[in-house]
Amino acid sequence: MHEIHPLALFRLSVLGPLLSRERLVHGELKRLVREQAARLYDIPGSRRAHISEKTIEAWLYAYRRDGLDGLLPKPRTARGHSKIPAELQVAILAAKRANPRRSIRALRELLERSGTVARGQLSRSAIHRLLQAHGLSRPSGGPSEPEEYRSFEAEHAGAIWYGDVMHAPALGGLRRKLYLVSLMDDASRLITHSAFCLGETALDVEGVLKQAVLKRGLPNKLVIDNGAAYRAKTLQGICARLGIQLVYCRPYAPEGKGKLERWHRTLRDGFLSELDAARVHELGDLNARLWAWIEVLYHHMPHGGLNGTPPLARYQRDLAHIRPLGALAARLDALFHHRITRTVRKDGTVAYQGERFEVPYELAGRSVVLVVDPHRAQVVGVEDADGTSLGAATPLDVLANATRKRRKPGPSERSGAPADPLNAVELAYREYHGLCVDNTAPEKTR
Repeated sequence: MHEIHPLALFRLSVLGPLLSRERLVHGELKRLVREQAARLYDIPGSRRAHISEKTIEAWLYAYRRDGLDGLLPKPRTARGHSKIPAELQVAILAAKRANPRRSIRALRELLERSGTVARGQLSRSAIHRLLQAHGLSRPSGGPSEPEEYRSFEAEHAGAIWYGDVMHAPALGGLRRKLYLVSLMDDASRLITHSAFCLGETALDVEGVLKQAVLKRGLPNKLVIDNGAAYRAKTLQGICARLGIQLVYCRPYAPEGKGKLERWHRTLRDGFLSELDAARVHELGDLNARLWAWIEVLYHHMPHGGLNGTPPLARYQRDLAHIRPLGALAARLDALFHHRITRTVRKDGTVAYQGERFEVPYELAGRSVVLVVDPHRAQVVGVEDADGTSLGAATPLDVLANATRKRRKPGPSERSGAPADPLNAVELAYREYHGLCVDNTAPEKTR
């Protein structure tokens, strides 16, 4: 009996709640499909976690029609086959060969202007597949041979760290998909820090980076993915303040990922396969066991890529090359703070992450820069645009404010005018009643 394709088995597991019902009442199918689409999945061969309702319905009808064979992945159209008419293929290939620097857009515009094809009839993807099938998709002047890649590693520990994220299923009592964020030292394969997170955002990377530099000092370079989530200005600013050169992998060329992917395989085989999920009730339980496994087992394992040297032993050989935090350690928390612009409300408060914080009342109505600790979701202070501190921020306590004595403005503050204004009527009155400076009064008439 041939082995069943893992993707077909996965799709069948998704359809399980639908297939287990012998008869479905009106509207029940839609409800079940909607419930299945709302879940998170560990999809084989994919980094996605969601499946659309339309896709689940298509799988269901395919299974009802063809059984398990209907859930097999469909083979792609044979390479080189094109739906473009033969005469038009000849024209496209001739135009490309005449000027290899012509882009797909330029080719399509040329054929449309010349009347060879109606406007909008040719798709970019169809032209691309045709050129690719004939080896003409490379731009002129590009490399005639595949780009050369070579295995390499940094000369010393601390020179280069790599960061990557591994998607993991829900574990133990955690009912959400998890993401393992890891930072690895290139030369020693030492995991400077790793943690399971509920997301794969720049903030998650920042949290792991903070713990890594506390434990292992400062790297010269940090190489991470080119995704939009990691291009946050906050992460760039933190690396700049720490003197770390932040490098993004080129799209589709993730240098250094091979070492981290090998680490992920080791983690799956050595940690996830041995984990007693019944003991994991919250994220802290899981990470505590992860850190113990890394420090006690992984860092002391003989590493094939290091000629049998354990990662920790290789790292310790280069301690003289590691950049310590030094004076930065005392203000590390401040270096990881975020700064966002807000307008202070009339009651002297600002809002952040759904919470309100009190700042000096004199700032009411002003636009200020909030200094926030994103990991605790707290505002710790306010600054002006130049970075000068304008005071502290404290969580709003509405109960305490009910009995707190308020500062009352004086007469001049209430009126907005000097306490003893220059007034012609008052001067005349004072003069008439002998209140002038020279104490002279006009003679009264009868």
